[in-house]
Amino acid sequence: MPRIPFNKPSTVGKENEYVAEAIASGQIAGSGPFAAWCQQLLEQRYSIQKVLLTHSCTAALEMAALLCEVETGDEVIMPSYTFVSTANAFVLRGAQPCFVDIRPDTLNIDEKLIEDAINERTKVIVAVHYAGVGCEMDEIMRLADKYDLYVIEDAAQALDAKYRGRPLGTFGQLGCFSFHETKNLVSGEGGALAVNCAEFADAADIIHQKGTNRKQFLRGEVDKYTWVGVGSSCAPSEITAAFLYGQLQQQDAVQAARMKLWCTYHQALADLEQAGCLVRPHWPEYCCHNAHIYYILAADFPERQALIEHLAEHDIAATFHYVPLHTSPMGLKLGYQSGQLPVTEDVSQRIVRLPLYFELTEAEVLRVVEAVREFYQG
Repeated sequence: MPRIPFNKPSTVGKENEYVAEAIASGQIAGSGPFAAWCQQLLEQRYSIQKVLLTHSCTAALEMAALLCEVETGDEVIMPSYTFVSTANAFVLRGAQPCFVDIRPDTLNIDEKLIEDAINERTKVIVAVHYAGVGCEMDEIMRLADKYDLYVIEDAAQALDAKYRGRPLGTFGQLGCFSFHETKNLVSGEGGALAVNCAEFADAADIIHQKGTNRKQFLRGEVDKYTWVGVGSSCAPSEITAAFLYGQLQQQDAVQAARMKLWCTYHQALADLEQAGCLVRPHWPEYCCHNAHIYYILAADFPERQALIEHLAEHDIAATFHYVPLHTSPMGLKLGYQSGQLPVTEDVSQRIVRLPLYFELTEAEVLRVVEAVREFYQG
């Protein structure tokens, strides 16, 4: 049987046509018409005040840190169970990440632990929406208002997911999305910054344009553009934006296909969870996830490793996920140690992510399920 990869990025619409059009136009640097069309689609679909396309979600997070004026001595509350970019964006500004444990059901930051982590140095709370399931944004926003803190949503995995009917990435002052090849919609590398408050609108343009007032120049508001503040090279090329535009136009079809496959996994594995063999994903009824990841939790680390090896023997690529940031070499350098976040450490040792991508077939999903069933039931 053919090998089932863990992920396979796909063309789903007119990506090749749009890339060719971008090349033929003679403008392949950033901030061209395809980028503008992508931004407009995202703004309209999710009622976002301003969207700026970036070359990665990492760049969007780094822009967010700059906009919040994070600096040396500040602390930023976030989960340890996240990708390194979540922490790096703030460490680059001299801040200290303050890691908080996660909930065992959603694998998101435990909102009940956030308040105890707040002190006079705290400046930002980062809500990472794991697997497209929303953090408890009502409580997070309440705490942010109470202590006058910024909220940045790391919605890298959460495009098109909702919390109480509202799109993730639109609650905090800033939201960060990813279009990396492992995400639901892809452009190879790519990301976007959602600017959800007018306070940051002009400053975001300056940072996005390498610290210049180029946007004002293009609007005819100044006769030349120059260096006016801190910034970076954040925009993707028009080739990347053109590919993404083709993906965004097919978003509903992609989401529907992924959700069907996700539900097939979930239904087919229900009896194994009932038998106590594994744990399936759980989420609050008021959260609408986006079928980004289908994972299961094994009993312990040895079982997790054995299951991944068993699937590999059946030509199925499955994988674990993050090494908790607080137990990483950099985390230890920052003063953290193992044992501080028990749920994070437990989950990270047990999680197995199963293949899920647009071109995956229902028959292949059932083949994965049968291999998992064979592992547990023989």
